[in-house]
Amino acid sequence: MDLRTQLRYQACISTPPLWEDSGVSPFDQINLSRFPSPVDDAVVFKNHRLGKVVEEFIFHQLKSQAGIGWIEDNLQIQKEKRTIGEIDALYRDGQIPVHLEVAYKFYLLDSVEDHAEPLARWIGPNRKDNLFYKLRKLHDRQFPLLHNPLTRPYLDGLDLEPASIVQRHCFKGQLFLPYHQQDVDVGPLNRDCVAGYYFPYREMSFFREFEFHLPDKLDWLVTPHDDVAWITHATALKTIGELIQNERSPMAWMKANDGTLSKCFIVFW
Repeated sequence: MDLRTQLRYQACISTPPLWEDSGVSPFDQINLSRFPSPVDDAVVFKNHRLGKVVEEFIFHQLKSQAGIGWIEDNLQIQKEKRTIGEIDALYRDGQIPVHLEVAYKFYLLDSVEDHAEPLARWIGPNRKDNLFYKLRKLHDRQFPLLHNPLTRPYLDGLDLEPASIVQRHCFKGQLFLPYHQQDVDVGPLNRDCVAGYYFPYREMSFFREFEFHLPDKLDWLVTPHDDVAWITHATALKTIGELIQNERSPMAWMKANDGTLSKCFIVFW
């Protein structure tokens, strides 16, 4: 396996759960080891979409844990050749069958709008989603799929009884705070998930002494390191400006004069 994939895998697995026993969801988080399992050259992670490669990483880690018996993953439930939903994974933890839903998200604390629902203040970089909406989709659509009558024949084929299956999250994430508000309380979410900060593009001039690196989306998982191609502030200003015009908020790694590295989003809003 190449080094970049190893770094992505290690970063994904070591990311803490987005919450821990905080009442955020009626479904518990699984107990997933945050110490990455060894990955030899025979292991191939095939996906190139962030959400899907995260699933591959999580499944590989789970399969390496004692007492885990794998049953099925990415089980598509169909009606008349049309997919109505997908169950991320089914496995046994000891004798207990588990239905697992996996998510890995990047959320920014909204500094523009007020939200009546506290979890809705955690938004995607492009303002197109939020944590409250994601959880509602999981609670209202993803988890109920297990008990949909259309799912029953699939479970029968796997010798599983729906009533005996427990349902769990593996919901990891990175949180980013406004550059000028980095001491805010992130509860009920996990403070250990704070990975950096964000600022609007119009404030780029404040960071003219920094060098920049714009990671590929799969590398959003990774902790910044020095072994990448760095660009000047002037080059970054132009490249990021083109994204901003299309209402896209890129992630950037930044390197200060003293070599300090940080991770941030530069937003169009």
